[in-house]
Amino acid sequence: MRAVDIIMNKRAGKELSRKEIEFLIGGYVAGEIPDYQVSAWAMAVFFQGMGAAETAALTEVMLRSGTVIDLSGIAGPFVDKHSTGGVGDKTSLILAPLAASLGIRDPMMSGRALGHTGGTLDKLEAIPGYRTDLSAERFREIIGKDGFAMTGQTRDIVPADRLLYALRDVTGTVESIPLITASILSKKVAEGADALVLDVKYGSGAFMKRSEDGEKLARSLVDTGAAMGKRIIALLTNMDEPLGTMVGNFLEVEECLDCLEGKGVREGSADLMEVTLELATRMAILGGKAASPEEGRLLCEERLAGGEPLRRFLDNVKSQGGDVEKLLELRGAYRSPVQGEVRAASSGYISRIDAWKVGCAGIQLGVGRNRTEDEVSPTAGVQLHKKRGSPVRAGELVMSVWSRDQAGLEAALPRLEEAVEYSETAPPERKLILKEIVPEKIR
Repeated sequence: MRAVDIIMNKRAGKELSRKEIEFLIGGYVAGEIPDYQVSAWAMAVFFQGMGAAETAALTEVMLRSGTVIDLSGIAGPFVDKHSTGGVGDKTSLILAPLAASLGIRDPMMSGRALGHTGGTLDKLEAIPGYRTDLSAERFREIIGKDGFAMTGQTRDIVPADRLLYALRDVTGTVESIPLITASILSKKVAEGADALVLDVKYGSGAFMKRSEDGEKLARSLVDTGAAMGKRIIALLTNMDEPLGTMVGNFLEVEECLDCLEGKGVREGSADLMEVTLELATRMAILGGKAASPEEGRLLCEERLAGGEPLRRFLDNVKSQGGDVEKLLELRGAYRSPVQGEVRAASSGYISRIDAWKVGCAGIQLGVGRNRTEDEVSPTAGVQLHKKRGSPVRAGELVMSVWSRDQAGLEAALPRLEEAVEYSETAPPERKLILKEIVPEKIR
């Protein structure tokens, strides 16, 4: 068997066998097959695609390229959530303790900000002392104690994905749906989850700009996950505008605390809570805690009102090395020193706040990164005082902005001003959740 033959088979549109995929990926991880041949194969996959069985085989081969976390001995069910990324998307920080309060274990392996999209690990590490580099044993301990744990991908877990992701990033193959599917699911299965809820986003602030493309990705994910024996549901959600009122690492932690305390909806985070509750509802169903969306939603709302998710979040902060007293002390005050504002250009209504433009401005402020090795600021960011549909007078404050330096602020402010669109009449209500997608066999 030769790598060039596998490349040519895929280039011709043929379905690769598991043995061919094992040979290629295994050889790449071992350093026996060079980057340029795997790059050629990835480009062939980009143009020719992969079937569900073929994508499942690739996912399993990638999964087995490294360590799989063993959660045996801990009572389940184990249900996790994954988002394809967006601007102001902080649902994981509310969702994990909420699921844990229902008796669901959530083994959450998260990522960092890249490009205009935020990263859960960066947000958590904005909490003084919080550690996301957990060993497998410590990960197990915290899940057993708190009901959830949040960690990053180690070198031992799915090394094939780490290598392939870096290669895709520089070869123009990031958007390949089979490769995205294998990347997401290999990590999620490796962390020990029995069931998955997927938040597949579309819109200006998502990688998939069109709802049709988002739906294709969601369909690939749920069908591949089902082929691997996982219970899985995807929600197709709107990421045309930032989610919630805060964009920035510590800022987003603060908003999550507000939501866990029950203040989120009153203070402009209704869209964030709607998406979070709908995802939590599906986790409740897959975890066997609710028989219907209505029952699951009511259960989640009751838990939030009772305060247990907030207690579990603070317990997890302690468990992962964070300083709870310092977190609460810094709340409302932990900000970058250079501050600016965006004020309304005209009177009327806010008709749209473009998520992509806000996310790109965030990179300049220090919120995100263009390269994986870039440092991010825990205290930079944007607070939205107005959202889509808000009435506004010319000159009224729309955004507060914090930057790690003056140059970043000066570069970001014009982009943030461009992100805000106005209309004379109130815009129509935006549909946050377009549809639910389940595997064919349980549809």
